[in-house]
Amino acid sequence: MPTLYVVGTPIGNLEDVTLRALRVLREVGLIAAEDTRTTRKLLAAHDIHTPLVSYHGFSRPWEVQRVLAALEDRDVALVSEAGTPGISDPGYDLIQAAIERGIPVRPVPGPSALTAALAVAGLPTHRVLFLGFLPRRPAERRKLLRSLVDEEATLVAFASPHRLRSDLEDLGAILGDRPLAVCRELTKVYEEVFRGTPAEALAYFPAPRGECTLVIGGASRRRMPAPEP
Repeated sequence: MPTLYVVGTPIGNLEDVTLRALRVLREVGLIAAEDTRTTRKLLAAHDIHTPLVSYHGFSRPWEVQRVLAALEDRDVALVSEAGTPGISDPGYDLIQAAIERGIPVRPVPGPSALTAALAVAGLPTHRVLFLGFLPRRPAERRKLLRSLVDEEATLVAFASPHRLRSDLEDLGAILGDRPLAVCRELTKVYEEVFRGTPAEALAYFPAPRGECTLVIGGASRRRMPAPEP
């Protein structure tokens, strides 16, 4: 029976792709890609000529149905622009639809900014709460952060460059002076990991550039949370 493969692809450095991912991308009948331009660069680097179709967060129902129709007689690989599909990236709708139709869904593990950041942040990883991107609206973002004041797990969130400073401001105001790592442009040419507090990160990043992953220390029973702004 045809299979939907959920394939992890590099988050920056093209050398990070796995041998299995390359084999699957070469052998499937179709690749559903969040950004076909980015995926074409990866395929060209490895002389892979599998047909591509677009599948992204704004895909219309008929585009999902197009991929499901392809799965009737051939394997399909789902890839995001970078990292692992479905992890704050498009994929859920297609994966859920395939499961509902009894289509096998198999992971092909690979790079992820989530695990890469946790590995180098220098904060505990035995218990982690992944938040995805923090809410765009300030009121919703602050409400979420207030609900996490007593959460002892290490927190992980993605941040776009134009929202990094507002995220850091609310983190400092609501969660207090906690240890934090800002992992920027992981595996890319300008990769850097800043370790400090939210206030120190704000001073360090006056004009942020590049995608970031935030790793934030959990609540300590010895630390009093900052008052609500």
